[in-house]
Amino acid sequence: MNERIVIVDDEPITRMDIRDIVEQAGYEVAGEGSDGFEAIELCQEQKPDLVIMDIRMPLLDGLKAGKKILEDNLANSIIYLSAYSDEEDTRTASRIGAVGYLVKPLSERSLLTTIQVGLAYGKRSQELNEKVQKLYTKLEERKVVDRAKGVLMDENHLSEGAAYKMLRDLSMSKRRSMTDIAKLIVTDA
Repeated sequence: MNERIVIVDDEPITRMDIRDIVEQAGYEVAGEGSDGFEAIELCQEQKPDLVIMDIRMPLLDGLKAGKKILEDNLANSIIYLSAYSDEEDTRTASRIGAVGYLVKPLSERSLLTTIQVGLAYGKRSQELNEKVQKLYTKLEERKVVDRAKGVLMDENHLSEGAAYKMLRDLSMSKRRSMTDIAKLIVTDA
C-alpha cells in the first residue's frame, strides 16, 4: 500500500493513536496537524490520498478546512472525527463531501473499514475527474477547430469540408496540431 494519509486533531494522544493504527495497517502518514490551518498547509504540501480530521479544533475547525481542501482538490477524500454525534455537523460534513464521520472514542475496526472505503471512493473520484478534464479539453479543442473552419469558410468562400481539409493540410505542412493552427486562425490581431 502506498496510500498517504494526513491526520489532523488538536489532541496529540488521539493523533498518536490514529497514527499507530494507520501505520500498522500499512498506510503512510504523510503528516500531522492540530488545526484547520495546518490541515490545509499539509494538504497543499503533501497532496494526500485521505485526510482524517477532527471537526472541533481551535483557530479553524475541520469543516471549514475540509471544504477548502476538497474544493481545491488538495486531497482525494476526508473522514471526519468528532466527540459528538451532532446532526448539524453530520449534515455539513455530508454536504462538503466527506466519505465518513466517526464518533470518538474510535474503534480500530471501524476506522480501518472507513479508511478503505474512503480511499476507494477517492481513487474513483480522482479517475472520474481526470476523465472529465480530458473530455473538457477535447471539447474546447473541438470548438476552436470549428471556429477556425468558420473563419476559413468566410474568408476563402470554402465549403465546410474544404475548410477542414485546409486546416488538416496546414497542420501537416507546419508540423503543428490542428488545435494550434486553429488557435492562430481565430486569434484577433
